Amino acid sequence: MNTPAEVAKNYVAAGALKTKMEFSRLMVLSIMAGMFIAFAGAASTTASVSVASASIARLVGALVFPAGLAMVLVAGSELFTGNNMIIISVMEKEAKFSGMIRNWVIVYIGNFIGAVLIAALFVYGHTPSFFDEGLAAAVVNTAQYKVSLSFSDALIRGVLCNLLVCIAVWMSLSAKTVGGKIAGLYFPIMLFVLCGFEHCIANMYFIPAGIFAASEYGIQAGALSWGSFFLNNLLPVTLGNIISGTGIVALGYWSVYLRGQK
Repeated sequence: MNTPAEVAKNYVAAGALKTKMEFSRLMVLSIMAGMFIAFAGAASTTASVSVASASIARLVGALVFPAGLAMVLVAGSELFTGNNMIIISVMEKEAKFSGMIRNWVIVYIGNFIGAVLIAALFVYGHTPSFFDEGLAAAVVNTAQYKVSLSFSDALIRGVLCNLLVCIAVWMSLSAKTVGGKIAGLYFPIMLFVLCGFEHCIANMYFIPAGIFAASEYGIQAGALSWGSFFLNNLLPVTLGNIISGTGIVALGYWSVYLRGQK
């Protein structure tokens, strides 16, 4: 396996390449990542919806969800939250700050397109009709809960989430086999779902799916709307994800393994 120091050194070049990728390729890979994370969200809800015990249901969903990041990393795609670590390449002067921001903007938009596309296909293909439309109710309830969080709660849960997601990416980079990569990423992702932390790309599936399902199945959704999605959840969660992905994991490991090494 690669040591943490080797992972840090290897990421410098990898992150720099991400900032120089042509638009069309970057957009396609970003849409794919949004789709992969959305599939994981759909599967985790479907797997857990009929489990009577709330804690066991959460555990079941958490056991399924890591499939999303496994597809992102093994199949090859671009995920905004993982790309928060490009700051390592910037600090090593192998990438420009403007290139990092360009990557983030394109990948964020592509992830959004992919996640919302799967949310729409999932709902309008009437998969939520499973379990006598119990799955539809669960999809709406999840979305309602997420937009009901206070700004500070959503922000903090975003910080906690991407700390674990970036650690999952970091651990997968230490492995040299597909099995090792999946094993490395599995437990941090399971932990973030189990603990109810907030991931901006996952929420690009969960909340639109709830909006679509509420409309399609005639379910009362209260304050659930596109406005509450963007302002109450996506904004604070995205900020929290950036804080931990960039400021805690990436800069933390850069300061330990790379700063002053040249």
